[in-house]
Amino acid sequence: MFRLIIVALFVILFLILTIPLMLVTLIIRIFNKHASDVFAMFVVNKLGFNSVRVLAGVKLKVIGQDKIPDGAVLYICNHRGFFDTITTYPRAKGPTGYVAKKSILYAPLLNVWMVLLHCQFLDRKKPRSGMDMLLKSIDLIKEGISVCIFPEGTRNRDPESTDLLPFHAGSFKIATKTGCPIVPITAINANRVWEDHFPWMHGKNMVIEYGDPIYTKDMSKDELKAVPDMVHEIIQSTYKKNCEEYSQFLNER
Repeated sequence: MFRLIIVALFVILFLILTIPLMLVTLIIRIFNKHASDVFAMFVVNKLGFNSVRVLAGVKLKVIGQDKIPDGAVLYICNHRGFFDTITTYPRAKGPTGYVAKKSILYAPLLNVWMVLLHCQFLDRKKPRSGMDMLLKSIDLIKEGISVCIFPEGTRNRDPESTDLLPFHAGSFKIATKTGCPIVPITAINANRVWEDHFPWMHGKNMVIEYGDPIYTKDMSKDELKAVPDMVHEIIQSTYKKNCEEYSQFLNER
């Protein structure tokens, strides 16, 4: 209860007090778009999301972050809870837009920051929304802006399961159409911070591992078709490996 109140108060104050910084971001964008992106990432991720993580009592073990290559990449991450985003976004290398569900678009002030960060809002009830997201993501990659997507489409709501949901293969067209590297991200325990006992928030430990980048540029057509299953297997095996290897860390709180 206490953590939830503290985090909620911080988020409300943060969104209100950073309104002037939104205006600064827009002014910077007139003269230097990249500088504007970097500034927005600093405000939201380094100041905002990192603070939320600390206030929520989430301790992290991060593995392989140095594997992220320079330039625009497609991050592919499994999805268990809101803290998948809270903990991975500040670790993005360079400007990055996350794909989020459309309902977040209606969160006052937060929606403005997300637009400034090149986030996209997906309406799963409208097939056209998915196509628009893919086309926009391809454009962002070409502009040098990374994209992070959760290809399961929704989170696995079984707290005891270590199995990933099937991946939507269309998500990988962002990489296969642009030739950008794919960086697998495996996040564990996000659901135990909040979703498993919603609305209460518990301090938990999380493990995040970044896999070796996958380069699709020179792949054959058959190899490209196999990419979604290959990435799924990488994240799935990493998830199970880390659940076992770091079980004491994951369960000590």
